[in-house]
Amino acid sequence: MALALVASASFCPVDAAKKKNKVVEQPVETLRLNNSSDSVSYAAGMNLTNGLIPFLLQQKVDTALMADFVRGFQDAVKTADDPRQKAYAVGMDIARQVTERMLPGVTNEFKDSPDSIVPSLFYKGFTDALLKDTSIFKTAAAETYFVERQAFDKAAKTEKLWGPNRDAGKKFLEENAKNDSVITLPSGLQYKVLVKGEGEVPLANEKVQVNYEGRLIDGTVFDASAKHGDKPAEFTPTQVIKGWTEALTMMPVGSKWQLYIPYELAYGEREAGDIKPYSTLIFDVELVGIDRPKAETPAEPAKTTKKTKKSKK
Repeated sequence: MALALVASASFCPVDAAKKKNKVVEQPVETLRLNNSSDSVSYAAGMNLTNGLIPFLLQQKVDTALMADFVRGFQDAVKTADDPRQKAYAVGMDIARQVTERMLPGVTNEFKDSPDSIVPSLFYKGFTDALLKDTSIFKTAAAETYFVERQAFDKAAKTEKLWGPNRDAGKKFLEENAKNDSVITLPSGLQYKVLVKGEGEVPLANEKVQVNYEGRLIDGTVFDASAKHGDKPAEFTPTQVIKGWTEALTMMPVGSKWQLYIPYELAYGEREAGDIKPYSTLIFDVELVGIDRPKAETPAEPAKTTKKTKKSKK
């Protein structure tokens, strides 16, 4: 018995250490669906996750952290009726929209202008307005200042980026107007007759068939009817830029003109593909035809045959 007790005593510390280091596993709660309502509810929840993963990826959520997503979902469900938690959650969502869309948009707008956007001050102005803190700006004053500065910076940015392009176009037109074969109209449109047509002149609302090629003043071709198929392009003069509208409603069918269009009668301050803002454009335009409905030939009246009565004998 003594040896047994000693042996037993020698093993007790070891057993105790094992018990101390042993990880106690929590029992897994088994979900029971007791009736059809339970089953429908569970299945509905599962079905609502269809398409969620692509959406989360679109929102730049790391799907390897799905346990964290679930934890956030469960916390939000538990506090759904708490007004404070609801306000907090909406604030988080608005913050995401501001940081991902609004701030980048404003930052890009002021890029290459005299001013730039400082994110920390942008966020501070945003929250101060919501908390009605007017120690820096009154709300109306902030709006007025921003709108005025926005307009100033836009003009400065435009001048910096596209002023040289505008000036080059004006210089080109001034030199081009000295050419005896070039006609300059009061609108600023210039044209040269390459082929004199003898056909009818289209009205502004009539569909025309046109072959054309468009170039920048440096000779770069940016568009041509040949790029869009073998047939001439079809449209009404009111569907195109102002320079084209004016020219087409002066051209007889069969004409081919070279148009020199100032930016005011082209795309103005807008950028259109290879056409930069304030671009003067050159077009070779051939008016092939006008799509006018043919006049219907009136139908001839039906011929009637006169019947003669037979005389009785």
